[in-house]
Parts: sequence; C-alpha cells; structure tokens
Amino acid sequence: MSLVVEGVSASYEAGSLALDNVTLGAGPGQWLGLLGPNGAGKSTLLRAIAGLVEHRGIIRVNGRDPAALPRRERAREVAFVPQEPIMPEGMSVAEYVLLGRTPYLSLLGWETRRDVLCARRAMQMLDLERLAERNLSHLSGGERRRAALARALAQEPGLLLLDEPTSALDIGQGQNALELIGSLREMHPMTIVTAMHDLTLAGQFSDHLALLSEGRVAAQGPAAEVLTPECIRDYYQANVEVLTMNNGVVIVPVRAGL
Repeated sequence: MSLVVEGVSASYEAGSLALDNVTLGAGPGQWLGLLGPNGAGKSTLLRAIAGLVEHRGIIRVNGRDPAALPRRERAREVAFVPQEPIMPEGMSVAEYVLLGRTPYLSLLGWETRRDVLCARRAMQMLDLERLAERNLSHLSGGERRRAALARALAQEPGLLLLDEPTSALDIGQGQNALELIGSLREMHPMTIVTAMHDLTLAGQFSDHLALLSEGRVAAQGPAAEVLTPECIRDYYQANVEVLTMNNGVVIVPVRAGL
C-alpha cells in the first residue's frame, strides 16, 4: 500500500504550526521511520495520515484520502497505535484485541470464526495468550503496548502507523517487537510508518528515514545519509559516534571532552 504526503501543514489548537509543508512518502511494503526531537511534529503527522487531524495539503493512501473514507473502510486500510492508547475499563485482553475486527463485522455485529482466529493469531505473535483473560487495567505498561499492537494487527491493515512502538518496553521486548513487525510484512504485506526516539533501532529496522524538526522535513533518505554525527548534533544537540554495521547503523553517545 503506497503512501504520499505532499505539502502537508497542520496547526496546534493554539494556532502555531505543528507541520509545515511536509512532503514524504513510502512505497508498498516499505518501512518509513519518522525521527526528530520532542515537538518536531512526528505524532501530528501520524494522526494526519490516519485521518484524525485537519490539515492542508495532500495525503493519499493507495491514491485515496483516508480522511474522506467511511470510518469502517478507513479502519480496514489504516491502523494507528498512539503512544498512549485508550483502553476501555472492565475489558479483557482477548476482548480488546477482538475489537480490531470491528471493521469487518456484519450488520448484526457477530464475529465470525475468521475474526476470532485473526485476533488469536495476533495475541500469539505478541505472546499475549497467557494474558487473554486478564483485565486491561491489570496490565503493565509494556503489556498494554503489546495489547494495543495486537489489536492493530488483528485489523489486517495495509498501512500500519505506530507512535513510539518501543516505549514502555525493555530493550529485549522493544527489539522483539520490531523484529515481529518486520516479519509481519512477509506474512501480510503492509506499509509501516513508525515515529521513534531510538535512533539505532530506527536505523536498523527502517528502509527509509525522515527527520523532522519544528514541523519540517530536515533530512530524509537511507539511514547512512540521515543518521550522521553532524545531523544528530544539529537537530538533537548531541555528540555521537556513528558505527556502520551489516544490519544498519549504531549510534553511540560520546561524553563531551572525551
């Protein structure tokens, strides 16, 4: 599923620009990583792509504006996992993940065997089966993130939007989550857009990177072109060394004066 973002601008409620003439894109099956310091506009861009934020400019998912699609049809094509997903009280993990199948339900609202299998498969992939009957309110932060991702995967979207998918996860869980997301493209072809703070993980897993600063695209391209010491110093005010490895780049912080 292709993504085109062309000349997109959006404003905060206070009136200041959150996005300023952003142009970028992702081809079918590509993984696009969005980088940038806090307040750069990453989350706003994801919400605009999902059709949840008013904007100026052009956004097309497979040639169509997601904001103009009926809600059910949009949910079949685009899944969005925010940084802090809202989870209903009194619901189990299994019930919550099954909500991902809502766009496919009949008018009577009954889940089919396939809907149940899709939800179960998503829980299996994220090691949530043992938590299937646990109340959402009793989950840890990392478990909540995995449940939200499982619900999105149950939607079987063509475009998956993830806002900080490794937040609240330890280093092993974060790496495993991204490995899983990457492998999903082989089982169920999809285009992925992730907003991430971890530059090393972003550089190792994304096919293409776009660095935002103050709502604008400051740099974009493969990791080797975007994640340079100069670029990171200019936009993150950080001194780093960039190591090139077979599977991508590694960002190593360097203490001042050393």
